[in-house]
Amino acid sequence: HFDHNISPTIGASFMTKTVPCGNELHKFLIWDTAGQERFHSLAPMYYRGSAAAVIVYDITKQDSFHTLKKWVKELKEHGPENIVMAIAGNKCDLSDIREVPVKDAKEYAESIGAIVVETSAKNAVNIEELFQGISRQIPPLDPHENSNNGAIKLGKQTSQTGRRCC
Repeated sequence: HFDHNISPTIGASFMTKTVPCGNELHKFLIWDTAGQERFHSLAPMYYRGSAAAVIVYDITKQDSFHTLKKWVKELKEHGPENIVMAIAGNKCDLSDIREVPVKDAKEYAESIGAIVVETSAKNAVNIEELFQGISRQIPPLDPHENSNNGAIKLGKQTSQTGRRCC
């Protein structure tokens, strides 16, 4: 649900989302860091131990697509080794003023092995598809892996075991 009265993210906001994936439920612990340069030094604290990252750009602003590439570079250099990356081209409801061609986003995503989805936060377009795509890409957690970050994997509606956050 999009609320016109909510200001853009300043700093970071936190939310959770639970997504069914096969016989499991994946609980996403989501940090929205807004991608602002002044918060760049804090980024490692948000993606440390993450299984996935969603990097968002505005399809109506070419500059945001260039900034996205900087964040991808940051994740590749300093993020978890096997992090699942998803690129979300937001504001697909404004495609009439698009600056970033779909083809460019798809080619870039393919070159880095990322999922790419065009979304509209305002109209809730492709949000579920984005999280389903990420859920399918996250490898199963080794049951012997020691997870100390407090996140859990929800499985078969009732049993719980450790899980990396997303």
